[in-house]
Amino acid sequence: MDARLEKLRELLKNQGLDAVVINKVENLHYFSGFTGDDTIVVVSQKAAILITDFRYMEQARQQSKSFQLIEHSKGLLPKTAEVLMGLELKNIGFEGNALTYNDFSLLKQMLNGVDFKQAVELDTLRMVKDEQEIALLQKAVEISDRAYEHILTILRPGISEIEIAAELENCMRRLGSEKPAFTTIVASGERGSLPHGIATDKLIVDGDFVTMDFGAVYKGYHSDITRTVCVGSADDKQRKIYDIVLQAQLLGVEKVQLGSSGQTVDADVRRYIMNAGYGRFFGHGLGHSVGLEIHELPRLSPSSTCEHLEENMLVTVEPGIYLPGWGGIRIEDTVLVTTLGGRPLTQSNKQLVEIK
Repeated sequence: MDARLEKLRELLKNQGLDAVVINKVENLHYFSGFTGDDTIVVVSQKAAILITDFRYMEQARQQSKSFQLIEHSKGLLPKTAEVLMGLELKNIGFEGNALTYNDFSLLKQMLNGVDFKQAVELDTLRMVKDEQEIALLQKAVEISDRAYEHILTILRPGISEIEIAAELENCMRRLGSEKPAFTTIVASGERGSLPHGIATDKLIVDGDFVTMDFGAVYKGYHSDITRTVCVGSADDKQRKIYDIVLQAQLLGVEKVQLGSSGQTVDADVRRYIMNAGYGRFFGHGLGHSVGLEIHELPRLSPSSTCEHLEENMLVTVEPGIYLPGWGGIRIEDTVLVTTLGGRPLTQSNKQLVEIK
């Protein structure tokens, strides 16, 4: 954690802050190793303090050995204010996207004489992954790859979308996943036109395309994969549109290069789909990063703020075409940015699968 704390302290220095209050669960994990909740971490140039209650003290001793641990019994916010006042600091920041307005107001009232008004964006410090993170993400991806291999042996006419989702999730748990990375998406037949079509009791029928978007969580790190398969034989239109999406996805992986912007990669793929005649049916961004959260920065989209992809960033590449009344197709890999270009961590077959 030392390198991560060093990056954080450099950020504080650049923003003229003496310390920051961290309460977002993912950032607690990232900077301290702690995986519980109802906890606050305070980091200054000299101190690294974790404040929690009796339930988590033993866990914190095991996970956050380099942090000073403080137990509270009369409220997390009063103890946090007491600790901050004891450090005699002037300018303290907070996580604007995590600290609720009520908690911010209470803390501000208790921090007499302290400048406590500057929101700090810490999520950007997690954009470039370190070696340990990449290894954990690779393991999460491997779990979802193996679950996909398994589900191909289960798919058949008559099985419901909910059964498919349950089988995917159960398989991933058996392989070591802590939980689903998000609510598993299974959308078949005409429901495939729903980009986030949550599994229903709809039964698969012969000839259905089935889109499955799912992921595992391994030691806090998320994977994200989408595959679309045909249960039965695909017709000419299904083959045509599948090939457009596949070629767009392969183009996206190719365009993930050092120095490329998130907007440019998205635009190149979007242009390909538009030239194929389906531009208005691809209505979401091309991708996003993954890590301790399922959706992280940087993003690949028309509104991306990422000007330059850097080595060891990760992005998903997930173009799709969604036709109301017909169905849809999406293909998604998680891709690591390397000096040699984009390297997919996802290894599952992307060619059209027909389950007969």
